[in-house]
Amino acid sequence: MRKTRHVHVELEDATALRFPDGSPVRAASAVAPFGGGFLVAQDDATHAAWCTPGAVAAVRLLPAVTGLDTFEQATGTKHLKPDLEAACAIEVDGEQAVLMMGSGSSPARMRWALVSLLEGEPQVATADMTPLYAAVAERLGVASDLLNMEGACPVRGALRWFQRGLPALGVPSGSVDLDLSGALAVMAGRLSPSALTAVNPLTYDLGALATTDAVALADGTVLVSAATEASPNPRDDGPVTGSALALLVDGEVSEVVALPLVDGQVAKVEGLMVVGADRDTTLLRAVVDVDDPGSPSLALLLRLTTSPAPTGTPT
Repeated sequence: MRKTRHVHVELEDATALRFPDGSPVRAASAVAPFGGGFLVAQDDATHAAWCTPGAVAAVRLLPAVTGLDTFEQATGTKHLKPDLEAACAIEVDGEQAVLMMGSGSSPARMRWALVSLLEGEPQVATADMTPLYAAVAERLGVASDLLNMEGACPVRGALRWFQRGLPALGVPSGSVDLDLSGALAVMAGRLSPSALTAVNPLTYDLGALATTDAVALADGTVLVSAATEASPNPRDDGPVTGSALALLVDGEVSEVVALPLVDGQVAKVEGLMVVGADRDTTLLRAVVDVDDPGSPSLALLLRLTTSPAPTGTPT
């Protein structure tokens, strides 16, 4: 019998993210600890937002595309966006770094960026990972046009990479494992992306929810954010009617808990990171994509409390 735990989540703070000139941090899609603060991926821009106490700075991740650094449906440029949807904190040569990964839901969205610090300044290495996305789609048994990789975290020395899924079309959320050292070798230019293999395909029964990010907790379990979104495909947004956190134990869904509303609205959490933890409580940073390029993304502070399920609770 698999052990379960009760999960409770509280909202402690919500902050709108803006750059110093007042422009919004757009379409927050992933977050990871970085340089005394946290790094936020903007899925419709070539820059990340580096948030430290009292400051938000733009960090270029990728070159401009046809002279553009931001991309929108209204201007007909959305198909060009890099769609960096996963951010994973890792160590490179003993130093903290962040790996950001494209969703793979179109040819423009198959690049990775590795961000590190050198004498206090961000340094970025990039790689075109197109061959790997084809291998992942095959391993997951998903048509390439339905691939939508939206979260990643280290699990037992591997890099676990999560597929969002599209429940309305019968595509479940899932994941594959990559060799972490091999992934870093690719980013360093020592290995071809085609040499990476995807193993250990898993699927997750989340009902109408689909994963939007993942983070490893101190006890070895994995926490994923998930949303119910009326979207016809992995590239177009739709109304978000539900948002939750799900605890994964040994690759299976243990418990799902709804996320608190923010100002009375469902929060489309797209990124998670651990701020701190003790035995039963984990403080999380979450970022919210408001699906409006003119409005700032939100940074939430969430308190997650877990407790053992009472004896005799069905599993």
